[in-house]
Amino acid sequence: MKIKSIWLRRIHKWVGLVIGLQFLLWAISGTAMALLDMDEVAGGPRAESPIPPLPTGTTAWPRVQQALSGQSVTGLRLGNMPQGTVYQATTTQGVQLFSAADGRPLVIDQTTAAAVARTAHPDSAAIKSVMPLTQLSFAVREHELPIWKIDFEDERNSSYYVSGSTGELLQRRNDTWRWWDFFWMLHIMDYSERTSFNHPLIITVGFAMVWLAVTGFWLLFRTMWRHDFAWARRRLAAAQKSGEPGGAHG
Repeated sequence: MKIKSIWLRRIHKWVGLVIGLQFLLWAISGTAMALLDMDEVAGGPRAESPIPPLPTGTTAWPRVQQALSGQSVTGLRLGNMPQGTVYQATTTQGVQLFSAADGRPLVIDQTTAAAVARTAHPDSAAIKSVMPLTQLSFAVREHELPIWKIDFEDERNSSYYVSGSTGELLQRRNDTWRWWDFFWMLHIMDYSERTSFNHPLIITVGFAMVWLAVTGFWLLFRTMWRHDFAWARRRLAAAQKSGEPGGAHG
């Protein structure tokens, strides 16, 4: 089946328009991400609290052992919480926290999550709200529930996210990060999850770009150059005609 050049040119034109708009989005989003302050994207400055020393001469550890008896412990480490040092035990049933001072079990409730976030905030801004997440948002898409969200009344509109299992500060988000995440979405064309740059839409655009390049070269040699160099062919034909035997003499 022979495709007429005029139809191929029309299809090439509209595909080129779509791809051109996507190139424009890539250029704008890439430039915007490069201009944004990466320190602010990462959450800005963070207050560092000293790690309290491990209490000695207590009965905490025997109590922790007793509480974990009969469970399969796969990990154990010390952590730092606003109320002091804690034992963080990872078992087949999940993560369990115990006070290193007296061995009592700890639960990451609303008050504890707010204290963790407040300790990490560099400006000691007032807390606007504390709420548990019912589903993962874009801000913590790489983590697992339970998670507490703590919103601050600061100029960055900061939102801190604290793990409801370990009490760790998972993420610090602000308006700069939200803009960066929006441009990142445009750049990788992942409008649902904002995590993958290897999805069907961007692969389709990649094949469309290859098709556009191939058809562009074909049209270049098939149509454009034939008309662009018509003047050269006329000059060559005229020169050949004037050089034939019996031609005109000056």
